[in-house]
Amino acid sequence: MQVELVKEFRFEAAHYLPNVPEGHKCRRMHGHSFRGEVAVRGDVDPATGWLIDFADLQKLVRPIVERLDHYTLNEIPGLENPTSELLAAWIWGQLKPKLPILERITIEETCTSRCHYFGG
Repeated sequence: MQVELVKEFRFEAAHYLPNVPEGHKCRRMHGHSFRGEVAVRGDVDPATGWLIDFADLQKLVRPIVERLDHYTLNEIPGLENPTSELLAAWIWGQLKPKLPILERITIEETCTSRCHYFGG
């Protein structure tokens, strides 16, 4: 049986987008209450009855969130232009080596704007 499991995470951070046109509101420093999801996909282990323990997923995500929470994203190596797209890809790069069943990263910067990243 194949399933997808999703673990949500949240963090507060400031950023600015240096590559948008002069005068664009996102070029100025501003902050978001980011919400994200880590989704994994695979076969349920018949012995345990689950794909992965949610607690194990949380342990993998926690250090990444701690690196982002209450920081200016632009100051983190690899996030000099921290769009939602590039932030999702950056988180993927942090997780994928430790989590081969990673399927998707979602970053939501407002309640109506989000990005789904599927790797590659």
